[in-house]
Amino acid sequence: MRGRPIVPGGLLTDLYELNMAASYLRRSMTGQATFSLFIRTLPPGRGFLVAAGLADCLRFLEDFSFTADDLSYLRLAQEYPEKTLRQLARLRFTGDVRAIPEGRVVFAGEPLLEVTAPIAEAQLAETVLLNHVTFQTAVAAKAARCVLAARGAQLVDFSFRRTQGIDAALAVARASAIAGFAATSNTAAAHRYGLAAAGTMAHSYIEAFGDEQAAFAAFAGDFPAMTTFLADTYDTGRGVRNAIEVTRCLRLPGPVGVRLDSGDLAALARMARAMLDEAGLADAKIVASGSLDEYAIAALVAAGAPIDAYGVGTKMGVSADAPYLDSAYKLAAYDGRPVMKLSAGKTSPPGAKQVYRGPDGDLLTLQDEPPPPGCQPLLVPVMRQGRPVSAPEPLAAAQQRCRADLAGLPPAVRALRDPVPVPVQISDRLKILQDQVTRDLRRQAGIQRGPLAS
Repeated sequence: MRGRPIVPGGLLTDLYELNMAASYLRRSMTGQATFSLFIRTLPPGRGFLVAAGLADCLRFLEDFSFTADDLSYLRLAQEYPEKTLRQLARLRFTGDVRAIPEGRVVFAGEPLLEVTAPIAEAQLAETVLLNHVTFQTAVAAKAARCVLAARGAQLVDFSFRRTQGIDAALAVARASAIAGFAATSNTAAAHRYGLAAAGTMAHSYIEAFGDEQAAFAAFAGDFPAMTTFLADTYDTGRGVRNAIEVTRCLRLPGPVGVRLDSGDLAALARMARAMLDEAGLADAKIVASGSLDEYAIAALVAAGAPIDAYGVGTKMGVSADAPYLDSAYKLAAYDGRPVMKLSAGKTSPPGAKQVYRGPDGDLLTLQDEPPPPGCQPLLVPVMRQGRPVSAPEPLAAAQQRCRADLAGLPPAVRALRDPVPVPVQISDRLKILQDQVTRDLRRQAGIQRGPLAS
């Protein structure tokens, strides 16, 4: 019904997924299917991606079901027969999932996750899994690039008001935290995910008082241990002086800060640093914000701007220069038979797969291939028979993986401009299988075309 909130359930998918699933069930097609979710190509300007979104995928799969309202909609609006509705009412996700853990650096062509389940179940998972992984991986990669650009300065997610929806804002806060952001302005996300919440004040607060120093004094009196003064409402130099005066008068206990949100941030940061140091406030922090991304942050770092933290909002929260990924969720095997398609520019290797990472790069193999010497598998079991293999891991685990992987990237891959991605190699066994399946499919297609042509 219009106006009612969407409850997570079986209708969270594209209609053609439902139609295919209904057709499978009607024909008792219950064989095990393996689908691979991967990114076909990296966006321009990206040398790597950061895996994210898995936690939401597992939660969706574990809770998957059709509600009575879902089934009523399919009965009335889509005219599904009662037998199909009864089959859907009983349907739950009972399959297995192997995935690259969140926080790991990944490259094009590598399965971020593989789902193996009865084909109707695996088919119905496609849309939501792509939604979670595609968006959150894109944002995590953008956030990681900001972290690399900042060279150790702290970063705060300021994106809530500009993301495309409230759910997106929550996902951005978590994905940016995986990538190394220190805090978020999104209080709900901080509460939900155990993140640090951070915030200063708005220009409207200062304007409401009519007097900048009075506004600073009021805010500092209310929040003496967490005071960061927004210094550029009227005149930045005067704003910094007012912040110094209030800090001295109120004898504020902790390190204070000033935030710069407009103008020549490098020059203003140098001016503010000199004024704060001269006033004996060497431990005061300088925070910069205002249309920042990795390129702007890198320019400020290169200019030697004495900035301790950056508030990064819109451009990170929507991954502005690469707002989507060319992601795919493709059937790789059904009922013991490797499958693939031959569409121009959209082929992908058949069969369940594994990715091994070693000193010479990444190797894409068949799932049952042994690891090459010195290599580790990236795809690990995360769900068996519809249940997670372990309790949800702490966010710190994904953060640690991301830090380690970013530190290990070659400079050319980490580069903010004109990066050179690591090519993913394909094992000989996988190449042989792909060639064999390709020949078989072409032969079958030729046989099918013959009678039609005659």
